[in-house]
Amino acid sequence: MKPSSLSKLFSNTTKRSPAKSKTKTMDEPQFISLIHSSKTLKHLHQIHAQIITHLQFSNPRIITQLISSYSFKPTFINHVLSVFSRFKNPNLYVFNSLIRALADNCYYMSSISYFVVMLRSNVKPNYLTFPFVLKSVGSLQEGWVGMEVHCNVLKAGLLRDRVVLVYLVDMYAKVGLLDCARQVFDESFQWGDGVRSTLLWNVLINGYCRAGKWRKAMELFEVMPVEKYGSTWSTLINGLMKAGEIDRAMEIWGCVVDKDVVSWTTMINGFSQNGQYEKALSMFGEMLEQGVRPNDQTIGCVLLACAKAGALETGTWIHEYVLRNGFGLRKGVTAALVDMYAKCGSVENASRVFDVAQEKDIRTWSVMIWGCAINGYLDKALDCFNKMMYAGIKPDGVVFLAIITACLHAGNVDQGLHFFDKMTHDYSIEPTMKHYAVIVDLYGREGRLNQALRFIKNMPIDPDFVIWGSLFRACRVHKNIQMAEYASEKLLGLEPKHPGGYVFLSNVYAQAGKWQDVERVRTEMKNKSVAKDSGWSYIEVHGQVTSFVTGDHFHYRSDEIHLKLDEITKNAREFGYMPETECALHNIEEEEKEESLGSHSEKLALAFALISGENLKVIRIVKNLKICGDCHSLMKYASKMTNKDIVVRDIKRFHHFKNGSCSCQDYW
Repeated sequence: MKPSSLSKLFSNTTKRSPAKSKTKTMDEPQFISLIHSSKTLKHLHQIHAQIITHLQFSNPRIITQLISSYSFKPTFINHVLSVFSRFKNPNLYVFNSLIRALADNCYYMSSISYFVVMLRSNVKPNYLTFPFVLKSVGSLQEGWVGMEVHCNVLKAGLLRDRVVLVYLVDMYAKVGLLDCARQVFDESFQWGDGVRSTLLWNVLINGYCRAGKWRKAMELFEVMPVEKYGSTWSTLINGLMKAGEIDRAMEIWGCVVDKDVVSWTTMINGFSQNGQYEKALSMFGEMLEQGVRPNDQTIGCVLLACAKAGALETGTWIHEYVLRNGFGLRKGVTAALVDMYAKCGSVENASRVFDVAQEKDIRTWSVMIWGCAINGYLDKALDCFNKMMYAGIKPDGVVFLAIITACLHAGNVDQGLHFFDKMTHDYSIEPTMKHYAVIVDLYGREGRLNQALRFIKNMPIDPDFVIWGSLFRACRVHKNIQMAEYASEKLLGLEPKHPGGYVFLSNVYAQAGKWQDVERVRTEMKNKSVAKDSGWSYIEVHGQVTSFVTGDHFHYRSDEIHLKLDEITKNAREFGYMPETECALHNIEEEEKEESLGSHSEKLALAFALISGENLKVIRIVKNLKICGDCHSLMKYASKMTNKDIVVRDIKRFHHFKNGSCSCQDYW
């Protein structure tokens, strides 16, 4: 076995000279230089050993650098704590390096705890201590702890320090104490503009935006005396977008003189967050026309918009742009590309990107497994899971949720239950509400409704709306009206104004022909002012994303679309298609039921694709709600008649229609 370069270096420092037999002692600068140049944990261990050998472990400067280097990965925090615990009488710099290491790696409670240890050790904190303590307090949402830290800031006489002041205001904003944040901000007036930086204004504006108080944010923005840099404009635009105030965000955007990559990215992300994916993609195009080069975050945002809209053609073009312009497949870009391809129903392309990526972290693996899961490829998901394990990456709760979901969509109930047990027993991962909901779905898929109900009642946490909704869907599929009514009571008890519970129950009664009960439920919805969610669908044709809503007659080709849909329906009847009018909620004539079903958004999107893209081999549709039985049936017939693959992604999963059959095996 060849000695490493570090081993050689250390061995060279301890060779005996012909004249002297004394060991040459390495000094402080040499050790600090070695620590800075180390790249792996193994190298750090070697340096650590030599520090002990050369009796330098009591040197606070060396130990400070060692702690900082050990903290570059969250998994090395145990080494950080081990080094600190063996250092006698740590000084300010050693404490600061530990507190920073813990905060940077999201060990917020430990960071605060060691700050307390620092105070009890009579070590006085300085301007480098408080930012990371305040960051930890804000992340933990512990307002009362923040007030205690504020007192220590005052005692240390550091309230005028720019960085400490920014972190203090940010902490109060994050814990929801905006009045305290504003008070600290206002009191800083007495110290002059030298203390009140642009960043301080941005932090408070962002705090107001995050709390939904965009009017106060606007007021603060308008009276801001210091120069408004791009970061300030972007902060306000981002806050308005998060509040759903798109028009106001657009007004602010129009006032921005120097539109940099950050402001463009903020707009793209804002449109995407508000479901306006066409505008997000259009904004990216404008950005490129203006000659602004995107960064990794921009690429991630626009690929997310492609994924949500099912815009595979645009996403593929962006992939080519990434390769042409030297972005490289870094971890963030790789994960975004894999996610985009998978959510557009192209698992093959997602796999190609994944396979050539050199850097794969836990997020990249989980995105790939999720892509296989939602598309119904259990074998590929399992293969990816096993490869991740062989690569030495420990699965987390997200990965297990993905693999259990893959089992659900493939109908492999026992294997899904096996992975749930493996997660809890072998990896000691605490299940979340999402994990429990998938298990209820697994039981429900096989009609094991009593087991599903027992599982819910034995959960260590109170079941939420999603859990009871999972049971309710299973009851509907297996026509267990009594249990459906019980689940509905639980649903509406948790969220009385959520339309899902009423709609689900109406559907159950409609399928059973209990029209009086249907009308009773719908009357109750009306009396409580509960509105059913509108259905919409997205489709991309020739690189252009188009949206449709149920009953849409506003498209400029609306007449052609409805004529084409009538033609599809008529031809499908000749192949044996019969409209599943039991999906309609009213006790009305069959002809009226067929008309109400015929205007569903995914059908309109299908017809639009057929009149617009004769050369399309695959039609891809994204829907915000669960696809109904009638639309599902028509898609199967349409795929056979047109000899085209039709891919529909609804709120639950993908449906790949090919030659008259669906990948979900008619269970969804």
